[in-house]
Amino acid sequence: MGAKKNGSIQPNTFPTTTTEGIRIYYIIEGRFEWHIAHQPYSFYPGDVALVLPGSPLGSDNGILEIGSFTWIHLRMQKAANGHMLPGKWSGLSESEGAAIGKILSLNSTPALSRFAEAGKILKYIHTELFSQEIGYQARINHHVAGLLIQSARQMTRQNYSGRDFPKTFMHLEEMLRQNLAHQWTVEEMAAMVGLSTTLFNERVKSYSGFSPINYLINLRISEAIKLLRRPEISVTDIALDTGFYSSQHFSTTFKRLTGFRPSEFRKNHLRNK
Repeated sequence: MGAKKNGSIQPNTFPTTTTEGIRIYYIIEGRFEWHIAHQPYSFYPGDVALVLPGSPLGSDNGILEIGSFTWIHLRMQKAANGHMLPGKWSGLSESEGAAIGKILSLNSTPALSRFAEAGKILKYIHTELFSQEIGYQARINHHVAGLLIQSARQMTRQNYSGRDFPKTFMHLEEMLRQNLAHQWTVEEMAAMVGLSTTLFNERVKSYSGFSPINYLINLRISEAIKLLRRPEISVTDIALDTGFYSSQHFSTTFKRLTGFRPSEFRKNHLRNK
């Protein structure tokens, strides 16, 4: 188990990996674009990525975005039918363990939205693990079993296409990406989704962890990273196409968020390609 707080966009630090255990990631802050079993997903604060054994997890170019998350990796037993089973440590009955294992094994929705309960349980496990007071192993087993139970319940309640944050914001992001060269104001963005500026600021902050302007800047940097992989497009054109005032403004912002100048990032990408 562990936690990660990332203050800058870092390429080549989140490579695609596959493990024999089940991996559960809880997003605390930020917005992360990950691939699970070769399918793209976006994760926001309160979301959980649940990765099955043998399923690859990674991101484009190994990029790890700004934000923080905690995770736990669990080794599971395997039933004769191939489904996962919690160990005897869980305290679950044989029928309960089999039912939960079946739900987890057949899971087609690795993105569990607004799953705050998982964050609370992981915090309890972290506290017990590092304090190691008397009886901590039993308490951890209890909490891990609770995490598996809650995860199975969450899967049965939701469908990925019906995420719990407003669909209007998904539409807003699509509109912004289509015209990043435009100098968007908060007032314009708020008007696009029919909200007052004050309420818009609150809503964006609540589901993304960023102010609207910082959210927009991250979208611009995300798109710029994709364009920098195409050597036929100049850095200046990329700067203007993604909404920066100049190549200098682009370079300064890019370096602040990634630790690299655009030209350095492009050079590193071409070298590692």
